[in-house]
Amino acid sequence: MTTTPDTKIAQTLAADFTAAKLDQWRAMVDKALKGADFDKRLVSKTADGLRVEPLYTRKDALVSAADALPGAAPFTRGTKAVRDGLGWNIAALHIEQDPAAANAAILDDLEGGVNVIVLQVGGLGLPVTKDALDAALKDVLLDVCPVALIAGDQSFEAAAGLMAVWAARGIADDQRMGSLGCDPLGTLGVQGSLPETVETALARAVALTKLTLPMPRVSSLTADGVSYHNAGATEAQELACMLSTLVAYLRACENGGIAPKDALPKISVALAADADEFSTIAKLRAARRLVWRVADACGAGDAAARVRFACPTSYRMLAKRDPWTNILRATIACTGAALGGADSICVLPFTMALGKPDAFARRVARNIQIVCQEESNLGRVTDPAGGSWYVEQLTDDMAKKAWDIFQDLEARGGMLVSLTTGYVQEMIAKAADARAKAIATGRQELTGVSAFPLLGDDGVKTGPWPKSLERAATKPGIEVTPLKVHRLGEAFEALRDAADAKGGYTVFLASLGEIAEHNVRTTWIKNYLAAGGIATLITDGYKTADEAAAAFKASGAKAACICSSDAVNATLAEPTATALKAAGAKLVLMAGRPGDKEAALKAAGVDQFLSAGADAVATLKGLQEKLG
Repeated sequence: MTTTPDTKIAQTLAADFTAAKLDQWRAMVDKALKGADFDKRLVSKTADGLRVEPLYTRKDALVSAADALPGAAPFTRGTKAVRDGLGWNIAALHIEQDPAAANAAILDDLEGGVNVIVLQVGGLGLPVTKDALDAALKDVLLDVCPVALIAGDQSFEAAAGLMAVWAARGIADDQRMGSLGCDPLGTLGVQGSLPETVETALARAVALTKLTLPMPRVSSLTADGVSYHNAGATEAQELACMLSTLVAYLRACENGGIAPKDALPKISVALAADADEFSTIAKLRAARRLVWRVADACGAGDAAARVRFACPTSYRMLAKRDPWTNILRATIACTGAALGGADSICVLPFTMALGKPDAFARRVARNIQIVCQEESNLGRVTDPAGGSWYVEQLTDDMAKKAWDIFQDLEARGGMLVSLTTGYVQEMIAKAADARAKAIATGRQELTGVSAFPLLGDDGVKTGPWPKSLERAATKPGIEVTPLKVHRLGEAFEALRDAADAKGGYTVFLASLGEIAEHNVRTTWIKNYLAAGGIATLITDGYKTADEAAAAFKASGAKAACICSSDAVNATLAEPTATALKAAGAKLVLMAGRPGDKEAALKAAGVDQFLSAGADAVATLKGLQEKLG
C-alpha cells in the first residue's frame, strides 16, 4: 500500500492505542451473549442463504476488489471511471389509455425533472398504434428524451409505432434514444403464453435488432429480472434468470448473423431495487460482473461496458395499507440503485398498489430521485460502496450464487426449457413461500403492515385502474405456467379487508402493574392485533384483578388480553383471568409464553396465548373467527 499524508496522520493518531484483535472482540461478545449461540444471535442470512457477519475486518478484503478500478473489467465497480453528470437518468412510468391524458402527465413530469419516459403500451396502457404514441408524445423532444416501452407480447407492434413516430418527426438514426423493450421469454413467464412460437418471436426480435444497429442509443431487447423478482425470486435467482435470458438473446442474435459485440449493446438489463439497500447495491455490482463474464466468454468483453442497467423500484414491496410507508421504501430502494450504479431509475408511485396514481403520487416519485441527485449528490461518486469489506464480500457471494443457478438453468436447456418445464416457477415459488413464512412469523417485518400498522383511514384515495384494452382472441403459440406476481403484504392486507367487512374487531387490554412493567407487551400486542385489523382498548394499567375486570365490563368489549411482565403475571395473571371470565369475557387472551404455568392459567380462564415467532397470519385469522 502506498503511504500518503493521510495514512501517516492516521498512523500517528493511532500510535498510542493497542491494535485491536478479532479474538479480543469475540471474547467480549461471548461474554455478552452469556452462552447463547453466536451464529444464531449475530449472524444473519440472506434469502439465498449467504452469511452476513456482524463484523468484517481487513482479513475479509478481496484481492480482486482491491485491484479493480471503476471503468475496468469486470466492471463490478462501474462501466465508467467517472459517472456522467448527476449519475443516472430519472425515469417515470406512465400507464394511461387516453393519449391526451398521457401527454399531459408526460409533459408535467418532464417539466418537473424527469428525463426518461417509460410507456405502458397495450393492456392498461396506450392503444398499440402509431397515432396513439404520437399523440402521447406530442411536444416531447425525442432527440433529447429517451422513450422506453413496456408492451408484453405486443412489443413488436409498439416498437414499430415508436419507430414510425421517430421517422415522421425526422429524428435521425443516431439521434434516436430509448428502449424498445422486447422480451419474449420474460413475457412468456409473466403472461403464461405467447401468441406465436418462441422461435418466431426470437426471429422477429433479431430482425428488430438488425433495424436498430444504426441507432447507437436504442436498445431493442431487454433481459428482465424484475418479473422474477416480483414473483418472489431471491437476488441470486433474479440475477440468474436475467443472465440466462441475456444468453438466450445473444444466441438468437448470433444465429441471425449479429455478432455478440454488436448484440450486447442492443440488450438492456432490468433489475428491481428494493428496501434492502445493501442487497440492491450488491446485486447491481454483481450483475455487471456477471454480464462481463458472459461477454468475455463470447469474445466481446469490452462490449459489456455498453450494456445499460435500468432499475425500477420493487412492486412487491409496496403496501396498500398506510401507503405513506411506501415513500420510505422507495427512497431506500432509489438510494440502493443509485449507489449501485444504475444507469436509470424509475421510482414507482407510492399509491400504485391501490389504484391509478395521480399527479401528486407521480410528483413524489420523481422528487425522491431529485432529492437523491441534487441534494444528496448520490450520483457524483463512482461506486461509493467499493472497498467496503461487507459490500465486496456480499457482491462476491451473490455473484457466485447467481452463477451457480445460471449454470443449472443452462444445464437444463436454458431459460426457455426451464420455463416450459416449470422449473423456474417452482424454484421461485419455494423462495416466495419461505419469505412469506418469515413475514408471517415476524422474522421479516413490514412496516405499516405487520409491524406498527395504522388502523383507521390513512387519508390516501386513488382512482381505479381502467379495464384492460380488448384484443382479438388468438390461439397461443406456446403456453407455460405463469409466474405468480404478488406483494409481500397481501396476506396481512387480506386480514385487514376481512376485518373491515365485519365492521372491525376490538379487544380490551388488561395491562397489569405500572407502565414500566407492562408497556413492552402492551405495545407489542397492540401492534400484533392491529396487523389483523383488531383494535385494542388501552389504559395506563391496573393494579388488581378486580380493577381490570371492572374496566373490562364497563368497556362493552367481549374479549380481553392480559399483558404484563413475567414477574407481574406470576402473581396477577391467574386471578385476572378468573375475574375477566366472571365479568363476561367470551375470550381471554394472554400476551407471552406461559412456561410451566400453562395448565394453571388455562384452568383460571386463559383461552389462548399469543407470542412472537408463531404464524401471525394463521393466528390472527383464527382470532377473527372467534371474535366474529
